[in-house]
Amino acid sequence: MNVLVLNCGSSSAKFAVIDSASGAERISGIAQRLDSPHATLDWKLDGHRHSRDIHHADHDVALRAVVELLRGVGLADDLAGVGHRVVHGGARFSGSMPITEEVVAKIEECIPLGPLHNPPNLRGIQISQELFPKLPQVAVFDTAFHQSMPPRAYLYAVPYEWFENHEVRRYGFHGTSHRYVSEQAVRLLGLPPNDHRLVTAHLGNGCSLAAVHDGKSVDTTMGLTPLDGVVMGTRSGSIDPSIIAHMKKALHRGADHVMDQLNKRSGLLGISGLSNDMRTLQEAAANGHERAALAIEKFCYSVAKAAAGMVVSLGRLDALVFTGGIGENATLVRAKVVELLGFLGITLDPELNVIHGKGYNGRITQATGPQVIVVPTNEELMIAMDTAEIIAAERRAA
Repeated sequence: MNVLVLNCGSSSAKFAVIDSASGAERISGIAQRLDSPHATLDWKLDGHRHSRDIHHADHDVALRAVVELLRGVGLADDLAGVGHRVVHGGARFSGSMPITEEVVAKIEECIPLGPLHNPPNLRGIQISQELFPKLPQVAVFDTAFHQSMPPRAYLYAVPYEWFENHEVRRYGFHGTSHRYVSEQAVRLLGLPPNDHRLVTAHLGNGCSLAAVHDGKSVDTTMGLTPLDGVVMGTRSGSIDPSIIAHMKKALHRGADHVMDQLNKRSGLLGISGLSNDMRTLQEAAANGHERAALAIEKFCYSVAKAAAGMVVSLGRLDALVFTGGIGENATLVRAKVVELLGFLGITLDPELNVIHGKGYNGRITQATGPQVIVVPTNEELMIAMDTAEIIAAERRAA
């Protein structure tokens, strides 16, 4: 069953056509720098990369260009449905859902919780429904996997009325990735499906960790928004909230400016003053750039500290799972994090770490003690599989 997977951001639209049964990616790409003179449509087909200009294209024009491309390569008429990544589903959704008017209305209700992400997600749904009026459409929520968290994990210690009346609580994100890699880790390590304790670390430009207890999320680092948690590429992660009031006065600027700085000018970029790219920072640190080295140290300390905290939710640790661009590729980061967690009985195998565990089911530790494993994430496949499963269920029920 071929499924079109769409992930619409504020200035981009990622897409892929995936065979949900085999996991084969028929085509993938991104329309990026939308609403600018430099907008492009880039795609990969049969191992070859292609690109063309779509100057000043908005989401509407970009998605029409994607459909035109799919028609040109013979994939548009072979689609069974469309799966959409939706970042914030609040507490309204604990799983993927077929898109109906009611579901759209509930996603709109979550816009105050996800003001940067939900509007473009919704726009992608609306345009896709127009372009593919006969195809079933499914919403897959970043927050859904974490709806199994208990109140002690998701509540903030703020006036309870804030939670009751304004939905102030921790939701968590990257749920599709955490769900995928935790399932893969259980399979690769041969752990019992109904008796395992994992910490999954999705480390990229955005970063979050999750505590997975027998396949369910019981805690995670991101909160009401993706700003909370560990140090990230340009996001600060958790800070003393008084910093916002302090910097408003110090900078003579409003809260929106301070929040923008915390989201876009902090994290690895903020500390290093150089880059949010871990590869750039590692090269600079090796050449003596002190703040690049400090940024890496702070990042690793933040991740290790959060991972140790996740173990409290689990009671024991069977495996630590690294994924995401940094988690899958940054040998140095994994080594530093594992070293900091040595008190848990984890022993890194340096040779396996260098090769990212390839040929050893992703394992980068010695055989004794809790395992550490590298699992490449595949959120697009998870969205395609959820979409196919919902479509098949609706067909059976019809």
